[in-house]
Amino acid sequence: MVTAKVWVLKKHFEGFPKTSDFDLKKIELPNLKDGELLLESVFLSVDPYMRPYSRRDMKEGDIMIGTQVARIVESRNPAFTVGVFVVSRRGWRTHFISDGKDLQALPSGWPESLPRSLALGTIGMPGLTAYFGLLEVCKMKPGETVLVNAAAGAVGSVVGQLAKIGGCKVVGCAGSDDKVAYLKKIGFDEAFNYKTVTSLDEALCKASPDGYDCFFDNVGGEFASVAINQMKKYGRIAVCGAISQYNDSVPQKGPYVQMPMIFKELRMEGFLVTSWKNRWEEGLKALLKWVVEGKVKCHEQVTEGFENMPAAFIGMLKGENLGKAIVKV
Repeated sequence: MVTAKVWVLKKHFEGFPKTSDFDLKKIELPNLKDGELLLESVFLSVDPYMRPYSRRDMKEGDIMIGTQVARIVESRNPAFTVGVFVVSRRGWRTHFISDGKDLQALPSGWPESLPRSLALGTIGMPGLTAYFGLLEVCKMKPGETVLVNAAAGAVGSVVGQLAKIGGCKVVGCAGSDDKVAYLKKIGFDEAFNYKTVTSLDEALCKASPDGYDCFFDNVGGEFASVAINQMKKYGRIAVCGAISQYNDSVPQKGPYVQMPMIFKELRMEGFLVTSWKNRWEEGLKALLKWVVEGKVKCHEQVTEGFENMPAAFIGMLKGENLGKAIVKV
C-alpha cells in the first residue's frame, strides 16, 4: 500500500495567500484494480490561475488544483507501460491512481536531453496560452508591434519569442532589472522595469512612439488602463490574466476603457486556452520544434521538495520567479 502526500486548501485565501492557508496530509491509496495505474509526481506546476480558480472551484479541505508531470510506477492497464512520463491535472499530490483517461502523453519526438518539466511550461499550458493568444486572439501580422506585460513569466516570455518568430517588434515589461536583462537576452526589442520608471505612459511611448498593434495582457489594473491609450487604430488586445488584482481584498475601480476602445476601434477579447483543446497537439508540436531548434529559449525557477509547494506558489504570486515556476518532488 502506498501513502500519498497531498496539500489541501485549509482556508480560502483572504488577500495574499499564506502558508497557514494550506495543510499537508497523508492518504493511503488502495491496491490497483484492473485497468488502473499508480503514478508518482516528478514535477508539479504552480501558476497564477490557481489563485482565482481556487475561490471559484474549490471548497476548504479540497486538494489544491494543479498539473504535474508524473511517472507510471505500476500498471494494470495494458495501454500504459511502467516508466512512461505523462502530464496530469491531479493537483498537489505525490502519488495518485488513474484509469488512464485523464493522462496526456508528452509530445511525440520529445528528446531525452530535454527536461520533462517543460511540459508544464513552454511546451505545455503556458506555451499554448501564448501560441493561441497571439495567433487566434491578437491575430498578429509581420511588421506589427506587440506589447506584453509580466513578460519574464511563463506565458509572457513565450509570447515575446513567438512574436519575434512571427516578424514583429516586441516590447516587454517586468518587475526587476534582472528580468529586463533576461528579456533583452531572449530577443525582446525593448524592455523596461515598470517598478522604476517615473511614468508608465512615457516608458510605453518611448519604447514604441507609434503605439501598439497588439497587447497581450497578463496583468490588468493600472498597466492595462495606461496601455489601452497607447494602442494604434484597430489594435487587438488579448486579455489572458489579471494578476495585479488576484489578491485584492477590495476590488479596484476604473479608469474605464470605453473612450479609447470606441475612437480607436479596438478589439479586446478575454480567452481561456481550453477553447482550443482540439488543437493542442498542433500547438505543442510547434512549440517543441521551436525549442529544439533554439528559436524559443526556456527558463525555469525550480523549487526542490514537495513540502515547499505553498512557498513556491506564494513566491510566484510575488513575482520571485524568472520564467516558469516548478516544484521538483
